[in-house]
Amino acid sequence: MRRGQMDAAPNYTNAALVMGLVNLLWIFTALWVAFGLPAILVLGYALDKLISRMGRTRTP
Repeated sequence: MRRGQMDAAPNYTNAALVMGLVNLLWIFTALWVAFGLPAILVLGYALDKLISRMGRTRTP
């Protein structure tokens, strides 16, 4: 085990955002097949409102 100065941790922000998008797309596709386009539109609208509310309530 090394002691002393540690290297900086890698930045995985882009990888996490891309994988989040991939997961969102396959979940939307599965729900579209199961329930149809109106269910996806309602879910997308609800997620948009939830994200907007979270952005307003958090302070920088």
